[in-house]
Amino acid sequence: MTDVVGSPVTADQAAAFRADGAVCLPGLFTDWVDALATGVDRNMAQPSEFVNHYGTAPDDKLAAGQPGLFFDDYCNWQRVPEFEQFVTESVAARAAAELMQSTTAQFFHDHVLVKEATAAMATPWHSDSPYYFVEGTQTVSFWVPLDPVDDATLRLIRGSHLWHAQTAPVSWVDGSSFYDEPGERFRGPLDPDTDPHLDVLEWAMAPGDAVAFDFRTTHGARANAGEQRRRAFSTRWVGDDARYVARSGPTSPPFTGHGMKPGDRLRTDWFPILHR
Repeated sequence: MTDVVGSPVTADQAAAFRADGAVCLPGLFTDWVDALATGVDRNMAQPSEFVNHYGTAPDDKLAAGQPGLFFDDYCNWQRVPEFEQFVTESVAARAAAELMQSTTAQFFHDHVLVKEATAAMATPWHSDSPYYFVEGTQTVSFWVPLDPVDDATLRLIRGSHLWHAQTAPVSWVDGSSFYDEPGERFRGPLDPDTDPHLDVLEWAMAPGDAVAFDFRTTHGARANAGEQRRRAFSTRWVGDDARYVARSGPTSPPFTGHGMKPGDRLRTDWFPILHR
């Protein structure tokens, strides 16, 4: 792949994404920071049925904006206009297709993660793929901070998208196994900070920068020990080879009533193709 005039990603960035399972894309969404911040405020004021409030204890339900809160919500793009505009009008779809080396980019879902100042909960080490009902080698998430991040930035294990056994999915509330009887082979628990065989990628980031990573890439984030909130907006995309797969329990997000069968492409009326 060579650099293409007007392309949102370079050939080197695309190569790093394929080799490492993650790449930092400085400034990719700088022009969208204000709109997304407005959307996050709207989302926090009117959360969905999927919202989680993680406080200083797993059952601590704290108000939005209160110190110590870790707010987590997803699948709001169709009711938050700023999110819908980003999904349909930004360069995300084209960038996703180029990183995945796919002729199409199909939108999967959005995810808001807000760690208020002094939020004590770290995001556990996990890979997204086992939580989802889709599998393939052409997948990408964009993680976009809306505040400057340093210590609370995203952390990813280089090359983990190529592991034969993915990181075991766990509940973020209590750390229990996400599936009672998982049908896949998983590995874990992990401690990348003490395992010399694991190479952690992380970048200090400005608002509007993005980390692009494969659904299979193991990642996490530290608690927010600072005095400034950390808002992040994430979108997930799939490409040509992505197919529906049955799991042994409810997935996250828990899409139901879709009628898809194993091996099907995701239905386009629920998951629109936004780049060809």
